[in-house]
Amino acid sequence: MDLKELARRISQEVLRAVKPVRLIEENVKREGKYLWVGGERIDLDDYEGISMISIGKAGGALYESFWPLIKDRLKEAVVTGVDKFEVKNNAILIPAAHPLPDKWSLEAGKKAYQLALSLSEKDLLLVLISGGGSSHLCYPEFGLELEAKREVIELLLKAGADIKELNTVRKHLSRIKGGRLAKAAWPAKVVNLIISDVIGNDLENIASAPTWCDSSTFAQALEVLARKGISEICPASALKILLEGAKGRREETVKKGDKILGKVSSFIIGDNLKALYAAKQEARNYGLETIILTSEDNGQAREAAEKYIQQLSTFIQKVREKKRAFCLLGGGELVVKVKGKGRGGRNTEFVLACLIEIIKQRQKFSDFDWLIMSLATDGVDGPTDSAGAWISSEIISQVERKGLEPEKYLENNDSYSFFKEVGGILYTGPTGTNVMDVRLFLLAPRK
Repeated sequence: MDLKELARRISQEVLRAVKPVRLIEENVKREGKYLWVGGERIDLDDYEGISMISIGKAGGALYESFWPLIKDRLKEAVVTGVDKFEVKNNAILIPAAHPLPDKWSLEAGKKAYQLALSLSEKDLLLVLISGGGSSHLCYPEFGLELEAKREVIELLLKAGADIKELNTVRKHLSRIKGGRLAKAAWPAKVVNLIISDVIGNDLENIASAPTWCDSSTFAQALEVLARKGISEICPASALKILLEGAKGRREETVKKGDKILGKVSSFIIGDNLKALYAAKQEARNYGLETIILTSEDNGQAREAAEKYIQQLSTFIQKVREKKRAFCLLGGGELVVKVKGKGRGGRNTEFVLACLIEIIKQRQKFSDFDWLIMSLATDGVDGPTDSAGAWISSEIISQVERKGLEPEKYLENNDSYSFFKEVGGILYTGPTGTNVMDVRLFLLAPRK
């Protein structure tokens, strides 16, 4: 099979495996008065009603998949990850933005907080969490306006902050993150169902942990700003809050051991490794020897590209000896430190950096067919309409025919424009899920 077609089929299976409807079917079941969630049996007669907060890029799809199981008991819900504002079936659907929160994010944050405050020990709160939830649910700390919080987040993103650094700051500028939403809901029973978009499924960092504990501090948030070189250009109101917190004048986020967590259960129902296993099985169905290298990619996209191409080079001899195709898989979430003025996301930048490395070592790959793809499982790669990109020798031919210099595009962080010029851009549209990124490397002996 053509490697491009094979890559398309593998990527389709990746997205199918982590669709919210499939994850709910696999992890949630209703039997009369009992609701089974991630292996835990909940007697619904123990509660006067069910409330729901469903947030993130999969928020709408998770709600729609879960709703038929609890529609007879659902009192109210706040849902993000939808296309338009709507009120239906006791739910408020709010089209919040990502990666920067907007007025709808603020509305969602306020509604979720009000819902949580209204609960008692006779209530069950289901919290469905997916990637993008940090931005979708925004309720800034007292003394901080939405625009100022947006500015801080944008500065961190451009400085190449990773998710832990970003969320350390977010949580300490919020009234609901870092366990504060669970605190508002106390003493209600809280059950979290989570599609993870964080390396290692770290509950403290998925959607900034609105209903879980947080080990980071105000002082560490200040350290992040200093390390990224943006302390002096951050809004004064944000710095004031963090400084007050570091001096003990503001309440910290919820910490491990807090009694609040005794009434909170959390279940990961989808993650990057699940997507990689689906890719591995699909590749094996077509006879490829398949290896998952990692599900914990992190760091700068262009640096990761160099390491991956080094690994790919070591498999050349194995392909030659076994005379069969190999599929190497990786996943996680890389970052881009923006210095140029071009357009692109972490996936297109990664693939462009891979192309540059392949060109440097092209003699090694001359006897093989190969293809490299990097896909954002949410369908959105940075501030573009693409989901990532792919390359093969076909793309190198386009580069040479057009006389392009890939290094200049990379230096300007203009990977999107590069792939628009030569082909290779992936378009899926928003997928309604998010388990970070999946990278695919195909290497086959040329016939």
